[in-house]
Amino acid sequence: MNQDQWNFLDRYIGDRLVHADGIFQEALDASTQAGLPAISVAENQGKFLYLLAKIRGARRILEIGTLGGYSTIWLARALPRDGALVTLEFSPEHAAVARANIERAGLSEVVSVVIGMAADSLEEMIASRTEPFDLIFIDANKDGYPDYLRLCLPLSRAGTVIVADNVIRHGKLADPTNTDPDVVGIRQFMDLLAKQPGIESTAIQTVGAKGWDGFSISVVSA
Repeated sequence: MNQDQWNFLDRYIGDRLVHADGIFQEALDASTQAGLPAISVAENQGKFLYLLAKIRGARRILEIGTLGGYSTIWLARALPRDGALVTLEFSPEHAAVARANIERAGLSEVVSVVIGMAADSLEEMIASRTEPFDLIFIDANKDGYPDYLRLCLPLSRAGTVIVADNVIRHGKLADPTNTDPDVVGIRQFMDLLAKQPGIESTAIQTVGAKGWDGFSISVVSA
């Protein structure tokens, strides 16, 4: 199998099962026009996040890493009418694009885009005793994943689902000689998951339009 075949199969899945409407393509187009990197989740991955939130019955969702708001829209569409999503973005420029995309999708009333260092925003939420979240999606700078996990746990409760994207790193994760900061960050994140009490986890390798990568999924049990 090669990248062309993976792309073809992702399109096949998208055409038959995802049925993403024009709002999603408009969000991607606006992100491209604004010069944002093309690193949003694939449409079948977006639908997967949507379904996870639906399965969990999530009423409150936290996203770390907004970019242009593509995954934000998928997640927000899974919320009930009284639901809320908080998404954290470091770049004011990226946040402006995301807010416009979210508004175009008709989701501004349920989505809050918070600008700043994600760790600082998480610490502020902990200090203000923010209501715990039902689902947390981590998709930001990989060297920050260990800190994000530590800071997400106080914002969780029994049953909270934590999903982290891009954890396979083209297979580099399992190479102990690889010292790339992103790989090291993900490795430390995985080590924390492995020994963290009160949380059950696994990770899945994926191939597709986004290449060879994968995600971890965890459930807080206590």
